[in-house]
Amino acid sequence: MQKRVVDPDTLFDWYRKMLFLRRFEEQAERSFRRSRVGGYLHLYSGQEAVATGFLAALRHDDVIFASYRDHAYPLLRGTDPGTVMAELFGKATGVCKGKGGSMHLFDVGRGFYGGYGIVGGHIPLAIGAAYALRFEAGDRISVCFLGDGAMNTGAFHETLNLAGLWGHDGLCPAVIVVENNQYGMGTSVPRSSAVPKLSSRFDAYDIPNEQCDGMDPEKVYEVARRVVDDVRRTGRPRAVETLTYRYAAHGAADLLQPYRQKSEIEEWKQRDPITEIEQHLRADGALNDAKAAEVSAWADRVVEEAVTFAEASPEPSPEELFTDIYADPYPFEGAKRP
Repeated sequence: MQKRVVDPDTLFDWYRKMLFLRRFEEQAERSFRRSRVGGYLHLYSGQEAVATGFLAALRHDDVIFASYRDHAYPLLRGTDPGTVMAELFGKATGVCKGKGGSMHLFDVGRGFYGGYGIVGGHIPLAIGAAYALRFEAGDRISVCFLGDGAMNTGAFHETLNLAGLWGHDGLCPAVIVVENNQYGMGTSVPRSSAVPKLSSRFDAYDIPNEQCDGMDPEKVYEVARRVVDDVRRTGRPRAVETLTYRYAAHGAADLLQPYRQKSEIEEWKQRDPITEIEQHLRADGALNDAKAAEVSAWADRVVEEAVTFAEASPEPSPEELFTDIYADPYPFEGAKRP
């Protein structure tokens, strides 16, 4: 039997959270099919162990940046599910007042500095934040989650070169988490990268790196805890490539998925992180059928309440179009206006 990294209570808590994330994503897709979701939709199903394991190793005051597959991070940080669902629905009660949608969630109060629709566009922001944090009194860190496809952008290479340089002076407390879900949209990693071991790319910028099993939250947490502690102590960036898999299509409109075989998906589902953690809990005597049914009902109820809230929420008013968009060009008292 695998040696447990965390106690049964913590493992059970992760199980609840991961099951909730899966149910939230499943409902989000159903709502998209009903034309309730404004804009596009990218689901995190299959990758739950990565966000769960890493966020468990962080402090509440650390900051997080993510790509457009971003629902899990604010939900794990404690953002109200209703406001997240309302944001997907484009409602005024959404976490970004309905103006960001699925790809641009944001909750600064909980340290989530956004999902970003431009591939790789958030990497410079995350590294810049790490540099800024080092000039504060304290040891906060910045964590950047990105997909394998983002590693082929210029923003990745230019930014990581600076990160390596700043790291030499202990001025870049950043953890870069590559969520290698095997595909950049419809192109597999072996077809898009001359070096399939993506973590090795960080060697070019003198950034310590490693791979880990991204389908097991305990293994993710074990690596994350060690890496986070080192970055917090040294101010030098580190990178982790998590080997994971997305069960859902690239995006909600990617129905046929001609780029991969159904048998491949089924093979990866044999390692479903939620199923595996459930089996561990049962083996440890911490979960039985009745308790599993209770957790399932709880997850369904919370998701249903989120949908009810989103459905009942008002649309943004036309005036909202111009708020939080432009800075006031005359912010000072007595400033002369035309």
